[in-house]
Amino acid sequence: MTRSLARLVVGGLAAAAAAAPGLVGASSTTTATSSTTTTLGGPALPTTTTTAAAGSVGDLVCARRLVSGWGVARLAEEVVAVSIGAGHIGAVGPAAHAGFGAVLVFGERAPAAFSSVVARLQTMTPDGLRMLVMSDEEGGGVARLTNLVAAPPWAKTMGARFDPARIRLAGERLGASMVAAGLNVDLAPVLDVDSSTAYPGRRDPDGLRSFSGVPATVAADGTAFAQGLAAAGVTAVAKHFPGLGGATGNTDDGPAATRPWPQLVGADLAPFSAAIAAGVPAVMVANARVPGLTARPASLSPVVYRYLRERMGFRGLTMTDSLSAGAISAAGLSVPAAAVQAVAAGADLVLAGPSPTPTGALALARATASAIAAAVTTGAVARATLVDAAAGVVATRNALSC
Repeated sequence: MTRSLARLVVGGLAAAAAAAPGLVGASSTTTATSSTTTTLGGPALPTTTTTAAAGSVGDLVCARRLVSGWGVARLAEEVVAVSIGAGHIGAVGPAAHAGFGAVLVFGERAPAAFSSVVARLQTMTPDGLRMLVMSDEEGGGVARLTNLVAAPPWAKTMGARFDPARIRLAGERLGASMVAAGLNVDLAPVLDVDSSTAYPGRRDPDGLRSFSGVPATVAADGTAFAQGLAAAGVTAVAKHFPGLGGATGNTDDGPAATRPWPQLVGADLAPFSAAIAAGVPAVMVANARVPGLTARPASLSPVVYRYLRERMGFRGLTMTDSLSAGAISAAGLSVPAAAVQAVAAGADLVLAGPSPTPTGALALARATASAIAAAVTTGAVARATLVDAAAGVVATRNALSC
């Protein structure tokens, strides 16, 4: 069974499980915010962006049909995110024109013309396909573009003071300000289960970033936050699968391990299960080792993606945590080398941290895409695997008809 077929099978199961109102219901209602034309090897077909984040099963089928005709280089570019400082967003033009599938924006402040620049970038993409324009807008101290985007409080503060209805409203307000700024993907909510109230750092990657140390609370609050984002038209990304609460350290700084796998299965996976049942459109996989499951960083481990797809029924977009992280470099891997392993393992989209200059950011993205394309040539990555990954990226923000 190919990965795309498996995704459709488990997607049907997930949709059945999510019959109650949730993210799937929100994303099934579309509002045309813009339209372009996509040709799938025949007559021109309309493409409209969805107000919520996830593409439908039909979108994924059409996306796979579209990208199956692409060359390997184009496929590889689609699964790579270009990381850029907000002040240099205009430098992304060549990447947009080439067909890179995503832009990850860093920086606390953005130029006043940021949204208009992003809108122009979206008109430059091949086939009229919209890029994912992402940032980390978790709330509290993890916020970007603060002059344009109104951040909610820390997740821990919301979990302690707000009920799920109010958290959903906070997510919707955040999402509305993101959309106004030109962003369409939020790398949030954090679904890690962590009771600490510490500021996140080298010893604890979560602390204030986690809604609670109680799995049921994280499940309810995190899902509510994601539903709010979806209502505003933003793709929510549940992270950091399979859970960084109680990790031995911060993978940004070096190697770290999660709680033992039996403990994760017994408690920490519950928030992810709830979000998946509600239709969360994307999941970020952590860079930590998982004792009892894998000795490799989870983001590079096939068994982690298989569990997410086959056992948990997730059909949406999978992405890595930053492959610039210390946990990855400590394993002796460059970003391009790690990206090859991640795509081979099951990641649809690979992320990296910011480069010192826009030139460096574009060079790293191109080197990463080139490494993935070369891996297809050598057989290290199956072409069908890359097709599936590219289709997953395309289907996330593009409603297709075939």
